[in-house]
Amino acid sequence: MTDHSTIIKLTAAEIAARIASGELTAVEVTEAHLARIDAVDEKVHAFLHVDREGALAQARAVDAKKAAGEKLGPLAGVPLALKDIFTTEDMPTTVGSKILEGWIPPYDATLTKKLKAADVVILGKTNMDEFAMGSSTENSAYGPTGNPWDLTRIPGGSGGGSSAALASYEAPLAIGTDTGGSIRQPAAVTGTVGVKPTYGGVSRYGMVAFSSSLDQGGPCARTVLDAALLHEVIGGHDPMDSTSIDAPVPPVVEAARNGSVEGMRVGVVKQFAGEGYQAGVVQRFNESVELLKSLGATVVELDCPSFDLALSAYYLIAPSECSSNLARFDAMRYGLRVGDDGTRSAEDVTALTREAGFGDEVKRRVILGTYALSSGYYDAYYGSAQKVRTLITQDFEKAFEQVDVIVSPTTPTTAFPIGERADDPMAMYLADLCTIPTNLAGNSAMSLPCGLAPEDGLPVGLQIIAPAMKDDRLYKVGAAVEAAFVEKWGHPLLEEAPSL
Repeated sequence: MTDHSTIIKLTAAEIAARIASGELTAVEVTEAHLARIDAVDEKVHAFLHVDREGALAQARAVDAKKAAGEKLGPLAGVPLALKDIFTTEDMPTTVGSKILEGWIPPYDATLTKKLKAADVVILGKTNMDEFAMGSSTENSAYGPTGNPWDLTRIPGGSGGGSSAALASYEAPLAIGTDTGGSIRQPAAVTGTVGVKPTYGGVSRYGMVAFSSSLDQGGPCARTVLDAALLHEVIGGHDPMDSTSIDAPVPPVVEAARNGSVEGMRVGVVKQFAGEGYQAGVVQRFNESVELLKSLGATVVELDCPSFDLALSAYYLIAPSECSSNLARFDAMRYGLRVGDDGTRSAEDVTALTREAGFGDEVKRRVILGTYALSSGYYDAYYGSAQKVRTLITQDFEKAFEQVDVIVSPTTPTTAFPIGERADDPMAMYLADLCTIPTNLAGNSAMSLPCGLAPEDGLPVGLQIIAPAMKDDRLYKVGAAVEAAFVEKWGHPLLEEAPSL
């Protein structure tokens, strides 16, 4: 029997291979990760719900398939942490909010179904900023999550629970969602890998909506290959999602196995620099650019002037869409209901329920979005923001005529202390400065580790951006960069993370 501490350090690809060969059982692997959750999650708070019995039942089913001689998929028996924004008929889906506390959906999201069909073992649901609104997981109604590198610091957001589960070895794989950077920014500050697929590349059916034209689910892992294997499982067309792309998943696994930047043109956008960037982040990014050159890439400087307007446009479009999407939480159909004592009107009950059920950040964005959509202001605010969005998309199109991919720091700073920006929404929003343009344009992007900042010893993320439906380029470049780092240091960067 393999020791639990050895099992939890394996990659997803290694776990799958050992289960397939009979060296490990899926139950052994699941038990090892459940034991790790028992040991450390009280400190980390990555999970909102752990489905111990369900996970072990899934693992036993994988072992039964193996015993029966059935062919196992590439991730069969591998445990996964699922962001609590995807519906699960056998577990609560709260979206980090009191308004859905204890709600068990009547159906599985398409992504949840795909994971189950691939025999991935779902350990439970991870903590997140309420309705995915935040950059630190401090906006969760159930308390913040700690960064395993330093538990007094944020693990990113809104998917901080998923990134922290990976960095603390509670799970080898996780699922996040990215509306303005909520997969990539947590990956950057925890030293993990996170990918925002092309918009429409992964189904949003059963994913609780924040901003429908921006939201995108995607894979989170500790290695580029593991992310690619998960991407292949969850990607593809879904007739239940009207925004789903009817095209094959790009060859992401093949690209991850054959990483190379030889002969590629890599763009560096001058707008992704300037004030507000931590010195250590800039240093590691510049070293990454030199590394890409040494691996055979040509670096091209790009000017994308509309990127300077991306943050402003995003914080009009996203709140406007959230004010519309969150109108469904009216206390009449499901979730929390407050003040229904027979004396109050439906309108009063709705108002009391939203007051009690929504947190401050959700209220802030709903109010802002409702104002931006109101009569007399729609064209000035929401309409103008959509025009800026078009300009950003055009800037990307011009850039990708000159280069194959674009690189930048993922986020301007390393993980900041919990509470440091809680009372300063603008400082919090700036965490998404480099990630937001991609969501507005709908193309694909990845964050992967590129070293530790010298001043605080915390992880720094390198962002790679590719055109829509060219997600394989992310993995081709990411795998090459990752391999170069492993060769340089002799082991993955995450091995340096302090033990819990």
